[in-house]
Amino acid sequence: MTSGHSPVSATPDTPPDPSDQALARCTGVARTFGFGVASVVAVHDLSCAVWPEARIAVTGPSGSGKSTLLHLIAGLEIPTGGTVDWPGLGGLPQGRPGLIGMIFQGPSLIPTLNVTENVALPLQFAGISAAAASERAARALDQLGIAEMAAKLPEELSGGQAQRVAVARALASRPRLILADEPTGQLDHEAADHVISVLLRAADELGAAVVVSTHDPKIAARLPERWTMSDGELTQQNGSAR
Repeated sequence: MTSGHSPVSATPDTPPDPSDQALARCTGVARTFGFGVASVVAVHDLSCAVWPEARIAVTGPSGSGKSTLLHLIAGLEIPTGGTVDWPGLGGLPQGRPGLIGMIFQGPSLIPTLNVTENVALPLQFAGISAAAASERAARALDQLGIAEMAAKLPEELSGGQAQRVAVARALASRPRLILADEPTGQLDHEAADHVISVLLRAADELGAAVVVSTHDPKIAARLPERWTMSDGELTQQNGSAR
């Protein structure tokens, strides 16, 4: 997807501050899709930072910019204004597996691969042997309580099961930053609570930060820091500041 603006680099023009340990930092960031009268401003003049071991819930109505914010933090979108940088990760995470684990709203599984292969594939792209990748995939599936689905194809899964496979895929990479975009949207309350528990427990084990966008106030309440989005702007930040 492209915008009518000239792309703005996701990294700043000045060298990073070696004392800045923020895993991701947005400074005056804007993201517009389309151009002219058809343009849509998804994020406007937004500044924030994700610190090591942060636990952040991003709340706000549909269309408020939550997904775009997570995609910017992940380096999947290039801002049309402002900068995004990753001083604590040593620069742009794209092409450097194991830094950021992204969980999308839809599971985005490859239909011709079984569950284990879907979870293991990103690890193999990162240079991990097939055997080691399969072992890590099996452990992640067990964490999510879906080990018995290892040999199933995506078409054999319910929407909720597929979403849990997507969560397992992100955790198997052992990332330093976990970004989860409505990871429980297709799950019932019990399954949603279990998935968030697994995410937080895995983050504790890895020493990773977690950012979760959610409409569910019970899920948001489990993360101590709260960001509120409205009309593309970050209207409230409650939690630790540095």
